Formats: sequence, structure tokens, C-alpha cells
Amino acid sequence: MTAFAPDSLVLNRKLPLWYQVSQSLRASILGRTPDASLRLPTEEQLATHYGVSVLTMRQALKELEAEGLISRHRRRGTFIEPGARRGAPRRLLGSIDAIVAQQSGELTTILGHGPTPVPGELVEYFPDTDQVVTYRRLRCDGESGEPTNWAQNAVRQDVAAGLDVADLERWPMTKVLRDVLGVRISKITDTVEARLADPETADLLKVPLLSPILHYTGVTYDGDGRVVDVARIRYRGDRFSFSVTVDAH
Repeated sequence: MTAFAPDSLVLNRKLPLWYQVSQSLRASILGRTPDASLRLPTEEQLATHYGVSVLTMRQALKELEAEGLISRHRRRGTFIEPGARRGAPRRLLGSIDAIVAQQSGELTTILGHGPTPVPGELVEYFPDTDQVVTYRRLRCDGESGEPTNWAQNAVRQDVAAGLDVADLERWPMTKVLRDVLGVRISKITDTVEARLADPETADLLKVPLLSPILHYTGVTYDGDGRVVDVARIRYRGDRFSFSVTVDAH
């Protein structure tokens, strides 16, 4: 069993330090490898790692304990709860065409693209590679030009090799994968979470820091069951609603 190793963090002095540390450590816990130890480093070791005071570290750990991700035991230490994973989302059924329709009708600006290491929180989706091609896009309302959401797509390298970036200015990634590249999409799993706007999101979407946003994660699988794309989209909370219709028949 390997020692638990939290990710590094560049602190932003405009945000509460305890909040930044708790979110970074949360991502490390949820994205840990299956053989990682459940025992966390000491408060002092974690404080040194993140460059914060022990008091700040203690407040961050208290937040994670309240969320049920860790448990703290006097004299024994702090441990990751064995079942500490993102809560199982409600299962929502829909068509790929419905997803494409949801993502269409907006002006899209490409913010950047290129090969990057697989982010720690996405390792479980790309177990056989250490690199993906990342595409960053900002979407704005077609009439007002106001930012509505920004997206990061992590695409498998062999799939991205045939992708023309110009297509992403015209169509959603799902449509490009299916209709342009010919990927046989077997399913897409969607998760929507309420979060607070981090500095990058606040700047891109023109919203206040720590204001409510909706964080969408869409995992696209091909016909062989491989993950070909993981989309992470941040929506302005005042411009997006999530609606589910349940058929009682």
C-alpha cells in the first residue's frame, strides 16, 4: 500500500486559505489510487505541504470531516473514510440528441488546447494512458454575448488526433465525436453538483468569487466501453437550470 500523497496547490490570497486547502485535499482524496493508504499525514505535515498554518489546516480538515470524507481520532490520526467517493448521482435517462441540443445555440470561443497529463481526479477514467488532449472553451449567449459557461474536455489522444478544433467553434463536442469523427457512443453519464466559483471561473463567467455555480461532469464511452471524453463544464447559477421529467407510466 502506497502512502497518500496530496496534490500541490498554488494559493490565491483572494480566497480563504482553508477553503482552497480543503478543496485541493478533497480532490486528492476522491482521485486517489486504489492502493493508496487511508491514513493522512499529520496536521503539521499537511500544513507544511500546503504552506499554511496548522490552524488553517485544522479548519480545512474540519470541513472534510463534516462532509464525511475523513474521520479524526485522537492519538491515532486522521483517516480517509473507506467509502469516500463522490456520492452516487441520481440516474437520469435521455438521448444523445437531447444532450447535443442542450449544448447547442451558443457562441463558442476556443481558449486553448493541447496535450496535458491526465488530471488526478480523472485518472480512473484513463487508466491506460498518462496523457490526454485538453480543450478549453468559453460559451456565451447568442443574443446578449454574456458568458454562460466554460468547458474543459479531456479527450483520449487517439481520438483527438482526427479532431479539427474549428469544428468545436461550430458544434458541441458530443456532435463532433459522433457525427464528424464517427465515434460509436454507447453511453454518457452526467453528474451535476453545486459549487462555488473559483478565481478562474469567476473571471471567465463574470461572476463574483465564491458565487454559486453548477458544475457538470459528462463521461462519454465508446462502443468498446472505453472513456473517450470527460467534459467538465461550469455554468453560471443564474443562467442555468437542471430539469428532470419522470414518466410515471
